[in-house]
Amino acid sequence: MRTAVVIGTGLVGTSAALALAGRGVHVHLLDHDPASARTAAALGAGTDEAPEGRVDLAVIAVPPAHVASVLAMAMRDDIARGYLDVASVKGGPRRELEALGVDLTPYIGTHPMAGKERSGPLAATADLFEGRPWVLTPTRDTDTEVLNLALELVALCRAVPVVMDADAHDRAVALVSHTPQLISSMVAARLEEADETAVRLCGQGIRDVTRIAASDPRMWVEILSANPGPVADVLAGVAADLDETVRALRSLQTGDEGKRREGTDSIEDVLRRGNAGRVRVPGKHGAAPASYEIVAVLISDRPGELAGIFADAGRAGINVEDVRIEHATGQQAGLVQLMVEPSAAPALATALRERGWSIRQ
Repeated sequence: MRTAVVIGTGLVGTSAALALAGRGVHVHLLDHDPASARTAAALGAGTDEAPEGRVDLAVIAVPPAHVASVLAMAMRDDIARGYLDVASVKGGPRRELEALGVDLTPYIGTHPMAGKERSGPLAATADLFEGRPWVLTPTRDTDTEVLNLALELVALCRAVPVVMDADAHDRAVALVSHTPQLISSMVAARLEEADETAVRLCGQGIRDVTRIAASDPRMWVEILSANPGPVADVLAGVAADLDETVRALRSLQTGDEGKRREGTDSIEDVLRRGNAGRVRVPGKHGAAPASYEIVAVLISDRPGELAGIFADAGRAGINVEDVRIEHATGQQAGLVQLMVEPSAAPALATALRERGWSIRQ
Protein backbone atom coordinates (compact mmCIF):
# COMPACT_ATOMS: atom_id res chain seq x y z
CA MET A 1 0.00 0.00 0.00
CA ARG A 2 1.47 3.32 -1.10
CA THR A 3 -1.49 5.69 -0.99
CA ALA A 4 -4.68 5.97 1.05
CA VAL A 5 -7.50 8.38 1.71
CA VAL A 6 -9.11 8.64 5.13
CA ILE A 7 -12.62 10.09 5.08
CA GLY A 8 -13.49 11.27 8.57
CA THR A 9 -10.76 12.73 10.76
CA GLY A 10 -12.04 11.95 14.22
CA LEU A 11 -10.22 9.85 16.81
CA VAL A 12 -10.17 6.57 14.84
CA GLY A 13 -9.67 8.02 11.37
CA THR A 14 -6.83 10.31 12.43
CA SER A 15 -5.18 7.56 14.50
CA ALA A 16 -5.23 5.22 11.49
CA ALA A 17 -3.87 8.01 9.29
CA LEU A 18 -1.07 8.74 11.77
CA ALA A 19 -0.10 5.05 11.81
CA LEU A 20 -0.12 4.83 8.01
CA ALA A 21 1.76 8.09 7.48
CA GLY A 22 4.32 7.04 10.05
CA ARG A 23 5.05 3.93 8.00
CA GLY A 24 5.51 5.67 4.67
CA VAL A 25 1.99 5.65 3.21
CA HIS A 26 0.94 8.89 1.48
CA VAL A 27 -2.38 9.72 3.19
CA HIS A 28 -5.07 12.16 2.02
CA LEU A 29 -7.46 13.46 4.69
CA LEU A 30 -11.08 14.40 3.96
CA ASP A 31 -13.81 15.52 6.34
CA HIS A 32 -17.12 17.36 6.12
CA ASP A 33 -15.46 19.82 8.52
CA PRO A 34 -12.33 21.13 6.73
CA ALA A 35 -10.95 22.42 10.05
CA SER A 36 -10.85 18.86 11.39
CA ALA A 37 -8.91 17.65 8.35
CA ARG A 38 -6.49 20.58 8.68
CA THR A 39 -5.95 19.74 12.35
CA ALA A 40 -5.21 16.10 11.50
CA ALA A 41 -2.80 17.20 8.78
CA ALA A 42 -1.04 19.55 11.21
CA LEU A 43 -0.54 16.56 13.53
CA GLY A 44 1.32 14.72 10.75
CA ALA A 45 -1.50 12.41 9.67
CA GLY A 46 -1.22 13.34 5.98
CA THR A 47 -2.35 16.08 3.65
CA ASP A 48 -5.79 17.70 3.62
CA GLU A 49 -5.63 17.97 -0.17
CA ALA A 50 -7.89 15.62 -2.13
CA PRO A 51 -6.12 12.92 -4.17
CA GLU A 52 -5.70 13.67 -7.84
CA GLY A 53 -6.20 10.08 -8.91
CA ARG A 54 -7.07 6.65 -7.60
CA VAL A 55 -5.49 5.64 -4.29
CA ASP A 56 -4.87 2.11 -3.06
CA LEU A 57 -7.29 2.16 -0.11
CA ALA A 58 -10.13 4.36 1.12
CA VAL A 59 -10.78 4.22 4.88
CA ILE A 60 -14.27 5.41 5.77
CA ALA A 61 -14.18 6.64 9.38
CA VAL A 62 -17.60 8.21 9.84
CA PRO A 63 -20.50 7.37 12.22
CA PRO A 64 -22.44 4.16 11.39
CA ALA A 65 -25.49 6.06 10.11
CA HIS A 66 -23.39 7.74 7.40
CA VAL A 67 -21.19 4.82 6.31
CA ALA A 68 -23.40 3.64 3.47
CA SER A 69 -23.94 7.07 1.89
CA VAL A 70 -20.28 8.10 2.17
CA LEU A 71 -19.09 4.76 0.81
CA ALA A 72 -21.56 4.85 -2.07
CA MET A 73 -20.35 8.34 -3.02
CA ALA A 74 -16.68 7.38 -2.79
CA MET A 75 -17.23 4.25 -4.89
CA ARG A 76 -19.23 6.20 -7.45
CA ASP A 77 -16.29 8.60 -7.77
CA ASP A 78 -13.92 5.60 -8.09
CA ILE A 79 -11.39 7.12 -5.67
CA ALA A 80 -9.71 3.85 -4.60
CA ARG A 81 -8.91 0.25 -5.51
CA GLY A 82 -10.40 -0.95 -2.24
CA TYR A 83 -12.73 0.40 0.43
CA LEU A 84 -13.32 -0.35 4.09
CA ASP A 85 -15.09 1.28 6.98
CA VAL A 86 -14.13 1.30 10.65
CA ALA A 87 -17.58 1.82 12.19
CA SER A 88 -18.42 -0.01 15.40
CA VAL A 89 -21.49 -1.67 13.83
CA LYS A 90 -21.24 -3.88 10.77
CA GLY A 91 -24.54 -5.52 9.82
CA GLY A 92 -26.62 -2.37 9.31
CA PRO A 93 -24.21 -0.51 6.99
CA ARG A 94 -23.74 -3.64 4.88
CA ARG A 95 -27.50 -4.06 4.44
CA GLU A 96 -27.86 -0.37 3.55
CA LEU A 97 -25.19 -0.75 0.88
CA GLU A 98 -26.99 -3.81 -0.51
CA ALA A 99 -30.25 -1.81 -0.62
CA LEU A 100 -28.47 0.94 -2.55
CA GLY A 101 -27.36 -1.65 -5.12
CA VAL A 102 -23.66 -0.96 -4.54
CA ASP A 103 -21.13 -3.46 -5.87
CA LEU A 104 -19.64 -4.90 -2.68
CA THR A 105 -16.69 -6.75 -4.21
CA PRO A 106 -14.20 -3.88 -3.53
CA TYR A 107 -15.50 -3.36 0.05
CA ILE A 108 -14.94 -4.96 3.43
CA GLY A 109 -16.43 -3.97 6.77
CA THR A 110 -13.96 -3.68 9.65
CA HIS A 111 -13.91 -2.50 13.27
CA PRO A 112 -10.78 -1.75 15.32
CA MET A 113 -11.54 -2.56 18.97
CA ALA A 114 -9.82 0.51 20.40
CA GLY A 115 -10.90 3.94 21.52
CA LYS A 116 -10.83 6.60 24.20
CA GLU A 117 -13.30 8.64 26.22
CA ARG A 118 -12.13 11.67 24.23
CA SER A 119 -12.98 12.18 20.56
CA GLY A 120 -11.67 14.27 17.67
CA PRO A 121 -8.29 14.46 15.93
CA LEU A 122 -6.50 15.99 18.92
CA ALA A 123 -7.15 12.78 20.88
CA ALA A 124 -5.62 10.61 18.14
CA THR A 125 -2.37 8.66 18.51
CA ALA A 126 -0.42 6.51 16.07
CA ASP A 127 -0.29 3.64 18.57
CA LEU A 128 -4.02 3.56 19.39
CA PHE A 129 -4.48 0.15 17.74
CA GLU A 130 -1.25 -1.58 18.76
CA GLY A 131 -1.97 -5.05 20.09
CA ARG A 132 -5.75 -4.50 19.86
CA PRO A 133 -8.18 -6.77 17.96
CA TRP A 134 -9.25 -5.42 14.57
CA VAL A 135 -12.35 -7.24 13.30
CA LEU A 136 -12.71 -7.97 9.58
CA THR A 137 -16.09 -9.07 8.20
CA PRO A 138 -15.51 -10.33 4.63
CA THR A 139 -18.31 -11.97 2.68
CA ARG A 140 -18.23 -14.38 -0.25
CA ASP A 141 -18.35 -11.32 -2.52
CA THR A 142 -15.27 -9.64 -1.02
CA ASP A 143 -12.41 -9.41 -3.51
CA THR A 144 -9.19 -11.08 -2.33
CA GLU A 145 -7.18 -7.95 -3.16
CA VAL A 146 -9.41 -5.89 -0.85
CA LEU A 147 -9.05 -8.41 1.97
CA ASN A 148 -5.28 -8.25 1.53
CA LEU A 149 -5.35 -4.44 1.63
CA ALA A 150 -7.36 -4.59 4.85
CA LEU A 151 -4.89 -7.05 6.37
CA GLU A 152 -2.03 -4.75 5.34
CA LEU A 153 -3.76 -1.82 7.05
CA VAL A 154 -4.17 -3.87 10.24
CA ALA A 155 -0.50 -4.87 10.10
CA LEU A 156 0.65 -1.26 9.56
CA CYS A 157 -1.43 -0.21 12.57
CA ARG A 158 0.12 -3.14 14.51
CA ALA A 159 -3.28 -4.52 15.45
CA VAL A 160 -4.42 -8.15 15.55
CA PRO A 161 -6.82 -9.26 12.77
CA VAL A 162 -9.96 -11.17 13.82
CA VAL A 163 -12.34 -12.49 11.12
CA MET A 164 -16.05 -12.59 12.05
CA ASP A 165 -19.51 -12.59 10.52
CA ALA A 166 -20.98 -9.07 10.56
CA ASP A 167 -24.06 -9.92 12.61
CA ALA A 168 -22.04 -12.03 15.05
CA HIS A 169 -19.75 -9.02 15.49
CA ASP A 170 -22.71 -6.78 16.31
CA ARG A 171 -23.99 -9.21 18.95
CA ALA A 172 -20.50 -9.45 20.43
CA VAL A 173 -19.90 -5.70 20.71
CA ALA A 174 -23.37 -5.27 22.18
CA LEU A 175 -22.19 -7.48 25.04
CA VAL A 176 -18.60 -6.33 25.55
CA SER A 177 -18.76 -2.66 24.52
CA HIS A 178 -22.17 -1.08 24.00
CA THR A 179 -23.96 -2.42 27.09
CA PRO A 180 -21.03 -1.65 29.43
CA GLN A 181 -21.12 1.95 28.15
CA LEU A 182 -24.79 2.28 29.03
CA ILE A 183 -24.41 0.64 32.44
CA SER A 184 -21.42 2.83 33.27
CA SER A 185 -23.46 5.89 32.34
CA MET A 186 -26.42 4.69 34.42
CA VAL A 187 -24.23 4.26 37.50
CA ALA A 188 -22.58 7.65 36.95
CA ALA A 189 -26.01 9.24 36.54
CA ARG A 190 -26.79 8.25 40.17
CA LEU A 191 -24.04 10.67 41.20
CA GLU A 192 -25.50 13.71 39.44
CA GLU A 193 -27.91 14.63 42.23
CA ALA A 194 -26.14 12.77 45.04
CA ASP A 195 -25.29 14.53 48.29
CA GLU A 196 -21.81 16.06 48.23
CA THR A 197 -20.89 14.11 51.36
CA ALA A 198 -21.56 10.85 49.51
CA VAL A 199 -19.61 11.95 46.42
CA ARG A 200 -16.56 12.77 48.54
CA LEU A 201 -16.42 9.10 49.53
CA CYS A 202 -15.81 7.99 45.93
CA GLY A 203 -12.91 5.55 45.68
CA GLN A 204 -11.25 3.46 43.02
CA GLY A 205 -14.25 1.16 42.59
CA ILE A 206 -16.60 3.91 41.44
CA ARG A 207 -13.84 5.41 39.29
CA ASP A 208 -13.34 2.05 37.55
CA VAL A 209 -17.06 1.54 36.94
CA THR A 210 -17.74 5.08 35.66
CA ARG A 211 -14.56 5.74 33.65
CA ILE A 212 -16.18 5.28 30.24
CA ALA A 213 -19.21 7.35 31.28
CA ALA A 214 -17.08 10.37 30.30
CA SER A 215 -17.55 9.45 26.61
CA ASP A 216 -19.25 11.77 24.11
CA PRO A 217 -23.06 11.25 24.36
CA ARG A 218 -23.68 12.28 20.74
CA MET A 219 -21.21 9.71 19.46
CA TRP A 220 -22.80 6.98 21.57
CA VAL A 221 -26.34 7.84 20.48
CA GLU A 222 -25.17 7.27 16.90
CA ILE A 223 -23.53 3.94 17.80
CA LEU A 224 -26.46 2.64 19.84
CA SER A 225 -28.95 3.74 17.19
CA ALA A 226 -27.13 1.50 14.72
CA ASN A 227 -27.21 -1.58 17.01
CA PRO A 228 -30.36 -1.26 19.14
CA GLY A 229 -31.66 -4.84 18.96
CA PRO A 230 -28.57 -6.72 20.21
CA VAL A 231 -27.98 -4.12 22.94
CA ALA A 232 -31.59 -4.35 24.09
CA ASP A 233 -31.27 -8.16 24.23
CA VAL A 234 -28.23 -7.95 26.52
CA LEU A 235 -29.84 -5.27 28.68
CA ALA A 236 -32.95 -7.42 29.06
CA GLY A 237 -30.77 -10.11 30.67
CA VAL A 238 -29.14 -7.52 32.92
CA ALA A 239 -32.58 -6.18 33.83
CA ALA A 240 -33.72 -9.65 34.86
CA ASP A 241 -30.69 -9.97 37.15
CA LEU A 242 -31.39 -6.50 38.56
CA ASP A 243 -35.02 -7.34 39.28
CA GLU A 244 -34.01 -10.55 41.03
CA THR A 245 -31.30 -8.77 43.03
CA VAL A 246 -33.75 -6.06 44.13
CA ARG A 247 -36.18 -8.74 45.31
CA ALA A 248 -33.34 -10.52 47.12
CA LEU A 249 -32.22 -7.35 48.90
CA ARG A 250 -35.80 -6.55 49.93
CA SER A 251 -36.12 -10.03 51.38
CA LEU A 252 -33.07 -9.37 53.57
CA GLN A 253 -35.04 -6.55 55.21
CA THR A 254 -37.76 -8.93 56.42
CA GLY A 255 -37.89 -10.88 59.63
CA ASP A 256 -38.70 -14.11 57.78
CA GLU A 257 -35.62 -16.32 58.10
CA GLY A 258 -36.58 -18.41 55.08
CA LYS A 259 -36.88 -15.36 52.84
CA ARG A 260 -33.60 -14.02 54.18
CA ARG A 261 -31.84 -17.27 53.25
CA GLU A 262 -33.37 -17.15 49.77
CA GLY A 263 -32.23 -13.57 49.39
CA THR A 264 -28.70 -14.39 50.50
CA ASP A 265 -28.53 -17.33 48.08
CA SER A 266 -29.76 -15.18 45.19
CA ILE A 267 -27.23 -12.43 45.81
CA GLU A 268 -24.43 -14.94 46.20
CA ASP A 269 -25.48 -16.54 42.90
CA VAL A 270 -25.15 -13.32 40.90
CA LEU A 271 -21.83 -12.51 42.58
CA ARG A 272 -20.48 -15.99 41.79
CA ARG A 273 -21.66 -15.74 38.18
CA GLY A 274 -19.89 -12.39 38.05
CA ASN A 275 -16.69 -14.08 39.28
CA ALA A 276 -17.05 -16.73 36.57
CA GLY A 277 -17.61 -14.15 33.84
CA ARG A 278 -14.72 -11.96 34.99
CA VAL A 279 -12.35 -14.93 34.77
CA ARG A 280 -13.13 -15.19 31.05
CA VAL A 281 -11.94 -11.64 30.28
CA PRO A 282 -8.58 -11.98 28.46
CA GLY A 283 -5.50 -11.03 30.44
CA LYS A 284 -2.16 -9.56 29.41
CA HIS A 285 -1.49 -9.67 25.64
CA GLY A 286 -4.85 -11.44 25.16
CA ALA A 287 -3.69 -14.55 27.00
CA ALA A 288 -5.65 -16.34 29.69
CA PRO A 289 -6.11 -14.05 32.71
CA ALA A 290 -3.45 -14.41 35.37
CA SER A 291 -3.77 -13.99 39.12
CA TYR A 292 -1.43 -11.31 40.41
CA GLU A 293 -0.37 -10.32 43.91
CA ILE A 294 -0.68 -6.64 44.85
CA VAL A 295 2.12 -4.75 46.54
CA ALA A 296 0.66 -1.43 47.73
CA VAL A 297 3.05 1.51 48.12
CA LEU A 298 2.24 4.86 49.75
CA ILE A 299 3.58 7.81 47.75
CA SER A 300 3.49 11.58 47.98
CA ASP A 301 2.27 13.73 45.12
CA ARG A 302 5.71 14.87 43.99
CA PRO A 303 7.29 14.68 40.52
CA GLY A 304 9.33 11.52 39.98
CA GLU A 305 7.68 9.34 42.64
CA LEU A 306 6.24 6.83 40.17
CA ALA A 307 9.44 6.74 38.14
CA GLY A 308 11.36 6.02 41.34
CA ILE A 309 9.13 3.08 42.26
CA PHE A 310 9.44 1.52 38.81
CA ALA A 311 13.19 2.08 38.77
CA ASP A 312 13.57 0.38 42.16
CA ALA A 313 11.36 -2.52 41.04
CA GLY A 314 13.58 -2.87 37.97
CA ARG A 315 16.74 -2.88 40.06
CA ALA A 316 15.20 -5.70 42.08
CA GLY A 317 14.73 -7.65 38.83
CA ILE A 318 10.93 -7.75 39.15
CA ASN A 319 8.50 -7.08 36.29
CA VAL A 320 5.42 -5.04 37.21
CA GLU A 321 2.54 -6.60 35.25
CA ASP A 322 -0.03 -3.87 35.92
CA VAL A 323 -0.49 -0.79 38.08
CA ARG A 324 -3.32 1.20 39.65
CA ILE A 325 -3.20 4.51 41.48
CA GLU A 326 -5.67 5.54 44.15
CA HIS A 327 -5.41 9.18 45.22
CA ALA A 328 -6.03 10.06 48.84
CA THR A 329 -9.02 12.33 49.51
CA GLY A 330 -7.95 15.84 50.49
CA GLN A 331 -4.27 14.94 50.74
CA GLN A 332 -1.26 15.27 48.45
CA ALA A 333 -0.65 11.54 48.58
CA GLY A 334 -1.81 8.30 47.05
CA LEU A 335 -1.58 4.52 47.00
CA VAL A 336 0.13 2.78 44.10
CA GLN A 337 -0.91 -0.83 43.64
CA LEU A 338 1.81 -2.79 41.83
CA MET A 339 0.56 -6.09 40.41
CA VAL A 340 3.21 -8.79 40.11
CA GLU A 341 3.51 -12.55 39.91
CA PRO A 342 2.63 -14.01 43.35
CA SER A 343 6.11 -15.50 43.78
CA ALA A 344 7.68 -12.07 43.22
CA ALA A 345 5.55 -10.11 45.69
CA PRO A 346 7.57 -10.78 48.90
CA ALA A 347 10.86 -9.92 47.18
CA LEU A 348 9.40 -6.71 45.72
CA ALA A 349 7.98 -5.61 49.07
CA THR A 350 11.32 -6.27 50.78
CA ALA A 351 13.31 -4.45 48.08
CA LEU A 352 11.05 -1.40 48.19
CA ARG A 353 11.18 -1.22 51.99
CA GLU A 354 14.95 -1.34 51.88
CA ARG A 355 14.89 1.61 49.51
CA GLY A 356 12.72 3.66 51.88
CA TRP A 357 9.26 3.11 50.44
CA SER A 358 6.27 2.69 52.77
CA ILE A 359 4.42 -0.56 52.06
CA ARG A 360 0.72 -0.85 52.93
CA GLN A 361 -0.15 -4.31 54.24
